[in-house]
Amino acid sequence: MQIRIATLNDLEQIVAIYNQAVVRGHCTADTTPLHTAEQKEWFHEHTPEKYPLFVFVGDQEGDIRGWCSLSAHRKGRMALANVAEISYYVDENHQQQGIGKQLMAHAIQEAPKYGLHNLFAILLDINQVSIALLEKNSFTQWGHLPQIAEFPDRICGQFIYGRKV
Repeated sequence: MQIRIATLNDLEQIVAIYNQAVVRGHCTADTTPLHTAEQKEWFHEHTPEKYPLFVFVGDQEGDIRGWCSLSAHRKGRMALANVAEISYYVDENHQQQGIGKQLMAHAIQEAPKYGLHNLFAILLDINQVSIALLEKNSFTQWGHLPQIAEFPDRICGQFIYGRKV
């Protein structure tokens, strides 16, 4: 098992893992699954030179069990060039195995190589699993947007968690 930079061949599995979170509900603000073809532009924004997209590969090459991205914050605003949003998702068949923890630790360790000094995550305030993972990795709450996310069955807020690296 290893963590490596994603390739375009991984995109279908990356989107499938993300869509598991969409279907599960309350893990992302998306309410309908995404389509792989529509995510190619997003994929190409994650260049290996500045904003990487990491995948956790299982026992066989191509067996993607989770992923973590570092994304530009306010792209083009140079005073924020050292900031990235961190996102992470683990295949539902491989959760509770430390994959999210390993992906996050890897991203934090690698961030300075990309000139990144600050990482932040935006998450639903009801997502206790992500809150716990972030706090275990020295992220602290930087902000709260109360009752901003409207789902058919509930309204919740978003937290912003961040840390220096």
